[in-house]
Amino acid sequence: MSGLKLDRRDGVLTISLSRPDRLNAVDGELTEEMLDVLNGLMRDPATRVVVLTGEGRGFCSGMDLQGGGVDGGDDEPEEGRVQRLYRGIANGGEVTARLREIPQPVIAALHGPVAGMGVSWALACDLRVADPTTRFVVPFTDLGLSAGDCGLSWLLPRLVGPAKAAEISYRAQRLDAQRALGLGLLTEIVGAGEDLAGAHALADELLAKSPYGLRRTKELLNMALDAPGLRRQLAAETSVQTLAFFSEDLVEGVPDVDERVRARHAGGP
Repeated sequence: MSGLKLDRRDGVLTISLSRPDRLNAVDGELTEEMLDVLNGLMRDPATRVVVLTGEGRGFCSGMDLQGGGVDGGDDEPEEGRVQRLYRGIANGGEVTARLREIPQPVIAALHGPVAGMGVSWALACDLRVADPTTRFVVPFTDLGLSAGDCGLSWLLPRLVGPAKAAEISYRAQRLDAQRALGLGLLTEIVGAGEDLAGAHALADELLAKSPYGLRRTKELLNMALDAPGLRRQLAAETSVQTLAFFSEDLVEGVPDVDERVRARHAGGP
């Protein structure tokens, strides 16, 4: 893979955006590679936590405006520019959706610029560890573009509230690490250059948790974002929690669990 580097260890997959000479700007090839990896994670029970980071001086500077990222290049010469533009932007949004949909918790390790499409991908992760150089850049209205980019108009209001989302988006604001932490966009700030190590430490903490519990909690949190009401979410929670009582994770995590549940796991009546 030319635009990504993958590292697997002990249930953790680290995905590194690997175009450091372009501040990890996203082109069509990188997007396709991301989708291939994320689609594979949908059916990968061995990977329990995912870490997403960027090589070099920044996490991601957004879509590659000079290297064919805007319109997907000329791979499909029969397409017009509008079709290529649509395909490139839609694929970037598909990465955002997949980051939310894969069953593994995703931790972003952030440093330097987190801009444009990179903001959407970072906010689509479940947790975010940043070093002090991190700065979120939402430049769209300064460029004559909409700040509704690759899921940003859905993610940002849910994380910071509609009023703050409007302020950030309309004014094309830059957020340093401290302000991002104050708004709830970051899980923690670590030392300079320590964002990846911090993300791996957090991943190790999650590895000690119940695999069933983590996956189903992510599923329920995602459902809650679109739930039409409390009762619909209560029904989903009840189903998931009932099944948890018949999982190996509960037997290991609760020593005095009901003996009938133990017997069922042991093949008893």
